[in-house]
Order: sequence, then C-alpha cells, then structure tokens
Amino acid sequence: MINYRNKVYSASILLIGLIVFSVGEIKAQESSKKEVVISKDLKWSERMALSIIKRAPKAWQIDNNEKPKWDYKLGLVTMSFEELYKKTKNPAYLNYAKEYGETVINSSGEIMNYKLEDYNIDNVNAGKILFDLYKTTKDNRYLIAMQTLRKQLETHPRTNSGGFWHKKIYPYQMWLDGLYMGAPFYARYSTEFNKGKDFDDIAKQFEQIQLHTIDKKTGLLFHAWDESKQMPWANKETGTSPNFWSRSIGWYMMALVDVLDYMPKNHPKRKELIRYLNEISTAVAKFQDPSGLWYQVTDSGTKEGNYLEASGSEMFVYAFAKGVKKGYLPSSYKKLAEKGFEGLISKLVTVDADGEIHITQVCASAGLGGNPYRDGSYEYYIKEKIKVDNSHGLGPFILAALELEK
Repeated sequence: MINYRNKVYSASILLIGLIVFSVGEIKAQESSKKEVVISKDLKWSERMALSIIKRAPKAWQIDNNEKPKWDYKLGLVTMSFEELYKKTKNPAYLNYAKEYGETVINSSGEIMNYKLEDYNIDNVNAGKILFDLYKTTKDNRYLIAMQTLRKQLETHPRTNSGGFWHKKIYPYQMWLDGLYMGAPFYARYSTEFNKGKDFDDIAKQFEQIQLHTIDKKTGLLFHAWDESKQMPWANKETGTSPNFWSRSIGWYMMALVDVLDYMPKNHPKRKELIRYLNEISTAVAKFQDPSGLWYQVTDSGTKEGNYLEASGSEMFVYAFAKGVKKGYLPSSYKKLAEKGFEGLISKLVTVDADGEIHITQVCASAGLGGNPYRDGSYEYYIKEKIKVDNSHGLGPFILAALELEK
C-alpha cells in the first residue's frame, strides 16, 4: 500500500512538474514573440514579411486557419516570400515558403485537399511556388505536383470560345480573377517544360476577357462574363456582371505583367497583351483617388458605402511599377505607382510600438453566384467583410514594395 502511494505521489509530482514546465515554455514563447522588434529602417517589403512571420510562424496559419491547406491565397503570400528571398538572399524567407510546400505536398507529390475533378482554376495559383522549390531542393514531389496541376489545365472545361471556366460549379463563366489563378503558372510551365508551345492558348484567355468584359464607356473590365447568359447576375445581352471590382481588375493586370515575363519576345500575341495592359492601365488611372488609392467599386468614388480598398490598390501599384520597369507602360505610370504606395502607407498601414505592421481595409472575399447567392450588385460589393491583415492584402503589398524597392 505504501509503495502504491509512493508511486502515485511520484507520478503526481512528475505531472505537476511537466505542467509547470509546459506553462513556463508557453510563457517563454509568448514573451519571445512579443520581444521581436521589427526595425523601421528595413524596407517595407521586409517589414511586412517579418510581421507576417511574427503573427503566423507557419504560413498555413495566415488568416487564422486552424489547419494546413492548399490555397490560392497562401500561395500568393508564399510566392511573394520567394520573390523577397531573390532580392535579399535571406534564407528565412525561402524557408517560410519551403515549409509550406513540405506541409501541403506529401513525399509522393500528392497535394493536400486538392481534387483535380473539381476543376477549380483557383487551385492552380499556389503551383507557382513549386518552380523555385523544385529548383532549390531538387525534390521530386514538387515536379509531380506541378505535373498534376498542368494535367488539370489539359482537361479543364472551357467556354465554347475556348476560355477556362472559373470553376466546374460555375459553368461557362470566366472571371477576371481566374486569369491570375491560371495563366502565369501555365506560362511558366510552358516555358520550362513544354518549349513554349502553349502561348497561343494562354493569349486566347486574355483575348476572351478583352472581347467579352470590357466596358466601352469607362474602359474598365466587368468582374465576370457568363457565356450562357443564364446566371441571374448576367446581362441578358452581353453576359457581363453588373459592376467593376478593383481587386478583380487588379488580378487581371497582375496576370498580364507576370505572363509577359515568359511570353517569347517574337510571339505574335505579345504586342497584343502589352496593348491590353496599356488600355486597362489608362482606364484604371482615371479612377485613382487623390489619396493615391482606389475604391472597392472602382468607378463609384465616394458613393455611400464605398471605401478605399487595400488589395486592389496594391495590385494596381504592382502592375504599374512592373509595367514601367519592363518597358510595357510609359514612365508616367511610375509616379502613379509611387503615389499609390504612399497612399497605402499613409492611409491603410498601421505600425505597432514593436514595429509590427498591419494592412487595413482589405475586402475579405467577393464573387458571384454560389450559396448564399452573390448578385454582383453595388450593395453586395460594399457589404462584404472588411478585414485587417487578410491574406489578399499581404502578398500584393510585398510584391508592390519590391517593384518600387520601397
């Protein structure tokens, strides 16, 4: 009996010791986290990256996700970290992306929570991080995953005119967002693994958007087009959705400047894509607010409920800055980009005492159709949730800062 009591007592002491140690360790981690100071002398790209790491030590934790997942937004953020690594050579940034890749792609190259048969163009976007991961690690899992995503594009359903559906659940619809989700991956894969054979098809995706979503009055592009004209949100004559959403136009412009990185200089469609970029840039520039930023509903200015939105503004800044740097846009757009970035810093960025930075006024999400139903009205866009440090506003901030070397 005494021996039994001694054992219970010893076990209790051990358990208490473990609890005390664990609590102490947690407090130490919390203390360490709080003690991280992000220098104001760093460029904005690194200040944002370090702030992201501080809040989400693992990339999958961004947006307060409870578990890892393959996701286009996380792909956007980790891709911006890869670009930051190329500029700074700080391995911490590459490792952040690498750890995400290792978490969501198993050793056999299978992608977590991915189903090819869903035919969701969003699922292709995160594939852009795999090219650099494969180059730096030579890990075959990344090649297999890229091949899987390329296979999706091989059989992805299309409109009768040849454009990729946004998703299988959105038949005969092309959304501006989808051009960024699919085309840059398609272009780089074609360049690195398919001898550039796919650029006619890649150009066709942009041609379809230009043909069907452009508004002749403003020069802006409507968020989406339904070839079947069956959706309640679709104009019965044109098939377009009823409003202009800045982030969707931003996705499209980023797609253009990123695809041009890979399109051969002698390709007959290259000049066409540069013309598209100039046309939409001209239209977007007209709606830049005096603050340097752009509104959630692009053409509606200070109409009640409209607000200066971070992610779309960042994307415009990125496309303008990169377009000038690459020689696609006139040099005057550099000033517009700088004005836009200054607007972000002065109006939408907040800085904590320890240097951690936050991006405010980010539209959490917006789309069309689905359940609950999204009708594409002005009221719909202004009533979607507005968040701080939402992933849509993190990656493009870093990319814009890098292009301006801020």
